[in-house]
Amino acid sequence: MNDDFEFDPKRSTISAGTTVRWRNDSAVGHTVTAYNDEIPSDAAYFASGGFESETAARNDISGGLIASGDTYEHTFELSGTYEYVCIPHESSEMTGTVVVE
Repeated sequence: MNDDFEFDPKRSTISAGTTVRWRNDSAVGHTVTAYNDEIPSDAAYFASGGFESETAARNDISGGLIASGDTYEHTFELSGTYEYVCIPHESSEMTGTVVVE
């Protein structure tokens, strides 16, 4: 994350087993929250703050905020397409995609 309201890169292609690290380089807090219905059905759910579902993350985003300079990481074990969002900036279309091959 380097622009205040976008993930950079917006789309990444990686190999299964790769760990992705998001770093917040902006001055405002952000979340990395998977869309429940936009990840492979057998994949582990991921969200900054350690939430087990999108609903849980949306109900308590303060715990999932990544402060300026902080990081969040997740290891992608299964192939597929993973769509995610920054909940506080969803209306600004702050979304991203990880494609795992």
